[in-house]
Amino acid sequence: MNPFDQNPAAYQPIVMPKSKRLSAIKIIAAVVAAMFAALLGLLILLLIGAETGLAELVIGMICATLPVPIYVMLLLWIDRYEAEPLWMLATSFFWGAIIAVFISLIFNTGIREFAAVASNSEKVGDAVGAVISAPIVEESAKALILVILFFWKKDEFDGIVDGIVYAGMVGLGFAMTENILYYGRAMQKGPDFLKAVWIIRGMAAPFSHPLFTSMTGIGLGWARQSQNTFTKIMAPFLGFGLALLMHAAWNGSAVFFGGGGFFVTYFMVMGPALVITLMVTHFQLKREGRLVQQFLYPDYQKGFFDQHEFERLCSVRGRMKMSWSAYWSHGFSGWRMRRRCNQMASELAFHRSRVARGFHRNAQEAAEREEEYRSTLQELRQQFAQRQQGRP
Repeated sequence: MNPFDQNPAAYQPIVMPKSKRLSAIKIIAAVVAAMFAALLGLLILLLIGAETGLAELVIGMICATLPVPIYVMLLLWIDRYEAEPLWMLATSFFWGAIIAVFISLIFNTGIREFAAVASNSEKVGDAVGAVISAPIVEESAKALILVILFFWKKDEFDGIVDGIVYAGMVGLGFAMTENILYYGRAMQKGPDFLKAVWIIRGMAAPFSHPLFTSMTGIGLGWARQSQNTFTKIMAPFLGFGLALLMHAAWNGSAVFFGGGGFFVTYFMVMGPALVITLMVTHFQLKREGRLVQQFLYPDYQKGFFDQHEFERLCSVRGRMKMSWSAYWSHGFSGWRMRRRCNQMASELAFHRSRVARGFHRNAQEAAEREEEYRSTLQELRQQFAQRQQGRP
């Protein structure tokens, strides 16, 4: 018998008191933020529509949004151990799609016009806007939300994988809105030109903005999980610097060398950078598996997990096997419950990891949170066991 089943009262979830006033303030703040974002989004669409025309705007929106769910699913698949809160992912995406785009429209347009007037040359203005202004302004605007989440939500933004996921969501949002403009402009030149632009931007290079911003996310994530003070300080700057360089090289290749330079940069810079980022993600997932193994091992020793469940919790492949087994045996509800068990096990392990690294200075609060995770996990596992036995 599972020793934790012998005294279930000791593992009942701890209900933390919540302030009704604080909850109301959060709701009001969220509503105000959503209304502000909606107004900015509408303004951006009006500006794009004024340049492209209404029909072209609608076609651009359809072409830009159709592939987004696929890329979002690929990004979410990366975060296999500790799925990020939906509201934080949505905030990152819409920050990129609305706030970062709005900031970039204002500053990029102003800098480009200033450079054109100062040099008395539209070509110089375009080059300055694309190669200097766009990388600095756009990457800064996208990085701002990452910095906010980094300092505000330390219990969620706690590693390189998290940095890649949040940065990827920001980049996808930004690319979607930017593509509305590019596709709308392309449609003005005819369907064939739109098809060519869609193949290049939507199929061949949809990862450009997420990849640029992922450098910043990797830098912040590296700083979070490192114990070295120098790394903590320099890693975010190094990541942001790589984002600027890659963005400038990408834009500059097309501005100065045309289509040939664009494809050379694509295969010589962007392709290898994407491969390296995927490799970093792979090794970081291995690292997270080792963390789960290390910090859940005491529970395994006490009999909380059997050997089969413990081993599968410590690898992406093992978790996938458990989830698929639950799906084939108990349908979608069983799959969902198994996923919740896996997620809560990760929450418990990563919480212990953060405590070990000194992120929770209040020992009592840390202990209460651990007990809450542990008891919730026990309750979920009991429910799943009852489902397996055919009991309601």
